[in-house]
Amino acid sequence: MIRYILTRSALLTGGLIVASLLIFLALRVLPGDVAQVIAGAEGTPEQVAQLREELGLNEPLPVQYFSWIGGVVTGDMGTSLITNTKVVDELLEKAEVTIPLGLMAMGVALVIAVPLGILSALRRNKMSGTALSVGAQGVAAVPVIWAGMVLILVFSLWLGWFRAQGFPRAGWEKPGDAFMALVLPAITIGIVEGAVLMRFVRSATLDAVTRDFVRTAAAKGLTRTQALLRHGLPSVGLSIITVLGLQVAGIVVGAVVIEKLFNLPGIGRMLIDDVGARDLPLVQGELLVLTAVVLLIGFAVDIVHRILDPRLREASE
Repeated sequence: MIRYILTRSALLTGGLIVASLLIFLALRVLPGDVAQVIAGAEGTPEQVAQLREELGLNEPLPVQYFSWIGGVVTGDMGTSLITNTKVVDELLEKAEVTIPLGLMAMGVALVIAVPLGILSALRRNKMSGTALSVGAQGVAAVPVIWAGMVLILVFSLWLGWFRAQGFPRAGWEKPGDAFMALVLPAITIGIVEGAVLMRFVRSATLDAVTRDFVRTAAAKGLTRTQALLRHGLPSVGLSIITVLGLQVAGIVVGAVVIEKLFNLPGIGRMLIDDVGARDLPLVQGELLVLTAVVLLIGFAVDIVHRILDPRLREASE
């Protein structure tokens, strides 16, 4: 197991390095001159040239990359070209919105997917089970931004239960207001991701129902539902843990879109704004952090899965 963890750690490190390199190169091929953007339309060629020199944009790309990644390793991700604040400080401030939003969205997805997925599997030969399955496929195909617009229309404009946009200026100093501002965005992401997850739960449940230990429990007098709940749920839970690791990427992408739609001051909205402003240090930091979150959660899920599943643990040994 220790050897497996070390191997996965090496792969994680390699993945982060490759991701950082791709992020760096991708931003360098974007059209537009950062120095010209900062200097503005009235900036003279001399001013633009001076800015390029000050920002280090005249240095060779390898020098720029190693200068940036060297700073990241030491905790210095640079300074915003627009606001002149440290990238790390900006990310920590915006993470106070994005992290709770992601956790709440994941909670909503689980609350929807687990019971409905199991119910859909147990009633697979009945109309209700078919309706749940078809409904999940339909919701999973809905773009998250469209789902958000529908929920805003219904729960904000018609019913007035939630605010349509914005986040309290006091932030989490007023936890109730901050929480309520994130409820509708979290439901928006959670519904779509929950529909995707529900299909995996249904599939895992159907697989568990056919397992020998569940059928043996049923043969000893338990109903099929009782046998599944008592003996089959652990295997369903392992499948859910695996899929949750993949769902994180969907939640991150959903957060980028939804933060812009609901005007939430999180990392996702900041990323869209900073790409438009060509604020390279901030965009690099935001993309690297989001990529690292996805890779780290995938790594953690993989390790937890190995620990909980004796078959995989024995295979790794």
